[in-house]
Amino acid sequence: MMHNLSWEVLYESLPTLAAGMVVTLQITITAVIAGISLGTVLALLRLSNIRALRWFATGYVTIFRSIPLVMVLLWFYLIVPQFIQVVLGLSPRADIRLVSAMVAFTLFEAAYYSEIIRAGINAIPKGQMKASMALGMTHLQAMWLIVLPQAFRAMTPLLLTQAIILFQDTSLVYVISLADFFRTATNIGERDGVAMEMILFSGACYFVICSLASACVKILQRKVLR
Repeated sequence: MMHNLSWEVLYESLPTLAAGMVVTLQITITAVIAGISLGTVLALLRLSNIRALRWFATGYVTIFRSIPLVMVLLWFYLIVPQFIQVVLGLSPRADIRLVSAMVAFTLFEAAYYSEIIRAGINAIPKGQMKASMALGMTHLQAMWLIVLPQAFRAMTPLLLTQAIILFQDTSLVYVISLADFFRTATNIGERDGVAMEMILFSGACYFVICSLASACVKILQRKVLR
């Protein structure tokens, strides 16, 4: 039977929900920044004339785009937490679930960002690169100083749209019992007997945040198209 969500319960739970939202934003921001950085490298490798590098990047993107995100989260949490702890030099007190989620989302999203970035680079006229090299720039300098800035300007709306999708996907960390916003809301709902109401409330929060973010992206896209 469905009960009305007590405003008192919701008010008392706001600090806990805010802490869960902080975890959600930590994962999102980390994965966006690191994912775009790694995705840029992968995009450049896919455009490389060196066959081995091109094959490596293509294989990476194909693998991560063919595997469900929830499986990647479970792999990094169940199979390689000790490896992550050693490689990143983490303190034994560090929350390995949070770190595993950040690493998993970063590697997963990098595959998608790389395709966006590669398409953006290919959209820049080839004459830009030739003209830059004619002025004495190396291929790397021309790519870094001329091509990438133009490509990123055009790609920004798509990159931000992917970030919104990433923000929504962070709710999947419930499979590793990480207390993000959605998991925190459901835990409160189960504790206080208002599970359905808390799920609806958290869904409404995601809807509002993502709708506002999407509206901002559309405004930015119109400015870019001008």
